[in-house]
Amino acid sequence: MFYHVKELQFNARVSKPDPRFARILLEQFGGANGELKAAMQYFTQAFSCRHPYPDKYDMLMDIATEEFSHLEIVGATIQMLLSGVNGDLKEASEKDDITTLLGGTANKEEYIHQAMGNPQFFALSGGGPLVTDSNGNPWQGSYVNANGDLTVDLRSNIAAESRAKIVYEYLLNFTDDPYVRETLRFLMTREVAHYQMFEAALQTIQPNFPPGVLQSDPRYSNRYYNMSDGPEVKGPWNEGASSQLGEEWQYVADPVSEVRNTEGLTGLKPEGTTRTMETVIETDKQLGEQRSAEVKTAVASSDMQWSSYDKIDWAP
Repeated sequence: MFYHVKELQFNARVSKPDPRFARILLEQFGGANGELKAAMQYFTQAFSCRHPYPDKYDMLMDIATEEFSHLEIVGATIQMLLSGVNGDLKEASEKDDITTLLGGTANKEEYIHQAMGNPQFFALSGGGPLVTDSNGNPWQGSYVNANGDLTVDLRSNIAAESRAKIVYEYLLNFTDDPYVRETLRFLMTREVAHYQMFEAALQTIQPNFPPGVLQSDPRYSNRYYNMSDGPEVKGPWNEGASSQLGEEWQYVADPVSEVRNTEGLTGLKPEGTTRTMETVIETDKQLGEQRSAEVKTAVASSDMQWSSYDKIDWAP
């Protein structure tokens, strides 16, 4: 159940109208990395983990709801940045001559260009925020990532918060309004907070690597192939121990020879790892049974009811 509180989570303010920045800010209203995408993504992900991970369900619903609050903040800011546009359009409809209203054809074109870059903004919305990105492309459900595996979904969310954070960082370069900048910094900071929440939640699920159930093949999980001509470049991604499996990276300087000498890698033997195909198969089985049990607990097999309600005694 959602309950709307009429005050904004953050006191969004604007010093003066700015149709140009209103258009740019639409990216965080209906864009691929915006607040609506985040809210719908976390909301969708929450359903499958309500019973197997009730604590993560609570977190996802809380953050999804906050993202709707942020959508409201962005929408309110856009509306304030377009202050005067709605009234001018209504007046123009009575006069049936927006060109005269804005003081000539050149002013009309500049007014439209500053507000949205295309006249569709005026024609369809009358001067309010639309569920589109800054170029007028409509929001779409394909923006939402929900795989049904919580370790995968949490990693998607960490990436989503990273992208949203950097968009706010870029947006700060396009406005000098101190009030708008204050709002953007608040929204950007909440992305940082959510990133850490998802990261912490991921660490409470063990094992969480590799994502999913099936383990990696120990013949190929720690091999680095030098696929470019020139000096060899080394780093923690191709030497030392791998970050998650703790296997020793095997640097293959001549991938072509290895492929040919092993009949297309089919004859390769595991190196630098204690894992074997036997241990992998056993882990696959154990983790598969664990994840299957979690999925089966998502919804009761009988007497299915999502919520339980406290009984209210209406007797005097």
